[in-house]
Amino acid sequence: MGINNFGRFFMPKNKVFYELFEDVAEKVHEMGVKLKEMVSEPDHNKRAAILAQIEDLEHKNDDNTHRIFTELGRNFITPFDREDIHYLATALDDICDYIYACAKKINFYSVNPNDTGIQKMADLILQGSIEIKKAVFGLRDMKNLREMTEAMVKVNSIENQADDVFDMSIEMLFQQENDFKEVIKKREIYQVMEIVTDKCEDAANVIESIIIKYA
Repeated sequence: MGINNFGRFFMPKNKVFYELFEDVAEKVHEMGVKLKEMVSEPDHNKRAAILAQIEDLEHKNDDNTHRIFTELGRNFITPFDREDIHYLATALDDICDYIYACAKKINFYSVNPNDTGIQKMADLILQGSIEIKKAVFGLRDMKNLREMTEAMVKVNSIENQADDVFDMSIEMLFQQENDFKEVIKKREIYQVMEIVTDKCEDAANVIESIIIKYA
């Protein structure tokens, strides 16, 4: 029996880590959906209502992340390396934190989100959240490694696209926007949205590491 198979033999029957990670991944996806809804909503008051929903999801995710860390301290045997559990929980939490930060800045600055850069970034964030969800849900049994690998490749591609969108958006912003305050506001929003895709890639890298060790 190989070392990895031997470890699997002693895996706890309680799949609490998988359940918590799947719940967090579901929240990541829901927040991606809500952010897209927010930037598609022209009414400021309705955008504020969507922000409140995003905030609620972010708080629920914080609770789940805390539970993961609590279970990590409580369980001697874990489904995969303790460090990887910590890294993945942190990476997924970062995605949610930055999505919430995007929504807050759009609302706080009263920026019209009907902006090409913001729209494209929101699309990429939503796509990234979908692929992260696929990869996380695959961890439970690792039977569909091809789908997981494809999801991680897509996340990497999404991050590269976001870099290009960021660069083009900044270029257009300085060419077309004469209000210096608007330049500062939108630049900050672009930056935070691009960071979301970076955090998605971080999470994908952790999942890739887990697959290499245990698949």
